Amino acid sequence: MTTYPKTSHLMQRGAEFLGSETAILCGAMSWVSERNLVSAISNAGGFGVIACGAMTPELLDAEIAATKALTSKPFGVNLITMHPQLFDLIEVCGGHGVGHVVLAGGIPPKGSVEAIKAHGAKVICFAPTLALAKKLLRSGADALVIEGMEAGGHIGPVSTSVLAQEMLPELADDHLIFVAGGIGRGQAIAGYLEMGAAGVQLGTRFACASESIAHPDFKKAFFRASARDAVASVQVDPRLPVIPVRALKNKGTEEFTAKQIEVAGLLDREEVAMDEAQLQIEHYWAGALRRAVIDGDVENGSLMAGQSVGMLKEEEPVAVIIDKLMAQSEEALARR
Repeated sequence: MTTYPKTSHLMQRGAEFLGSETAILCGAMSWVSERNLVSAISNAGGFGVIACGAMTPELLDAEIAATKALTSKPFGVNLITMHPQLFDLIEVCGGHGVGHVVLAGGIPPKGSVEAIKAHGAKVICFAPTLALAKKLLRSGADALVIEGMEAGGHIGPVSTSVLAQEMLPELADDHLIFVAGGIGRGQAIAGYLEMGAAGVQLGTRFACASESIAHPDFKKAFFRASARDAVASVQVDPRLPVIPVRALKNKGTEEFTAKQIEVAGLLDREEVAMDEAQLQIEHYWAGALRRAVIDGDVENGSLMAGQSVGMLKEEEPVAVIIDKLMAQSEEALARR
């Protein structure tokens, strides 16, 4: 078995926290981060995370059980904070003894962090700014993910490199901070680890792994794409604050703009409340993602991808991907 002493040393805090061999998390990608990919990542020494997305508690219950049947290694569950059944989903995670819950999509609702901790699980939150990072840590978050705008899916406005420079010197000595967004090679991992990161999170790099159930046409679209093909969505109405989403440009990205105009019209006519409007947008994405990932409709579906997509050229097993990332990081650290 190949060892990577320098990288493993810098990842030690993160790996111990996750209970995995490496401090490499897989970003939660709806329809992609399910039992097969999650278990493969955990079995290969990384840390897989189930994307709950719009799942009902019953569906999540079945997905966790199916994942546990495929791996005895730790894995986490990503929950969307605006999910109307968030507390029911937390109970499902608790019932299965899930050790780590990732809260994404906004500030955790009152009582949610405490509900997760009541089951003995660790809480990981996303922090787009330093001020919010400090607030989340005071509120009980055990670790943070700082994710830059290069990432796929829902993104913030600041690049990964700037977030890392702003947050790691302030927080990394006393807290566990994982860096995400635009990471495609181990050399970048080495740099963030040296800056104090406890580990990293990658999504796009794993989306086209051999174990990913994504449709062959979905994967081919990734292999053909360059970094500039992964574009952020446009917000059409300031009253409908939509978190930008980065995906490969196609007819689906244009249809999302039309969907926003439609929902804004419903708001104008007071036919829906703001919460319902935002949920409609979320459900739109869930359906568009399914069309691309499961059905292979790469024209009308949503091809959520980070800018690192240009580095993807072939389908590889998860174990090979993790090994390559660790080897690249080790090589970079050895040159220091």
